[in-house]
Amino acid sequence: MSELTYPEVGATRAGPLPAGYHHLRHRRRLPDGCFAGAAEAVLSWRLHRAAGVRMRSDAPRAASGVAVTPGLGLGPLRIWGPCEVVWVEQGDRRAGFGYGTLPGHPERGEEAFVVSRDDSGAVWFEVCAFSRPDRWSMRAAGPIGRAVQHGYAWWLGRTLSRLCARR
Repeated sequence: MSELTYPEVGATRAGPLPAGYHHLRHRRRLPDGCFAGAAEAVLSWRLHRAAGVRMRSDAPRAASGVAVTPGLGLGPLRIWGPCEVVWVEQGDRRAGFGYGTLPGHPERGEEAFVVSRDDSGAVWFEVCAFSRPDRWSMRAAGPIGRAVQHGYAWWLGRTLSRLCARR
């Protein structure tokens, strides 16, 4: 693994989320029967790309140790956040990954994107994250930065729901 910028590696998978960070949990119900397609969209970066995120990666799929740099924004205002995939899960009821921040990311922490199927067969998408600012610009953004993070999680859920509805 590269030099992650936080010590609580894997906490988005095993929980609980560590103290001293802002926590985010966003959960959205997906259309029935879409578990396999939704899981593939998450694990192959398709979800992020469909949501308008630029994804630079050294692999076509999420796998432990894969470097990935999401870019949010437009043109010269795009913010790049170098990360490394720290865990991946792909099973019959749960699939997804978590990535952690690397030097150069504007935040410190970890974010996970998971599709799950509950006992009733309902399919869910969840974004779970813990983070704190690592640059003065993010500290200055304060609550606006956190609102953007929550909006991003909502947008990913909406995008995945739309991808599932098109199948």
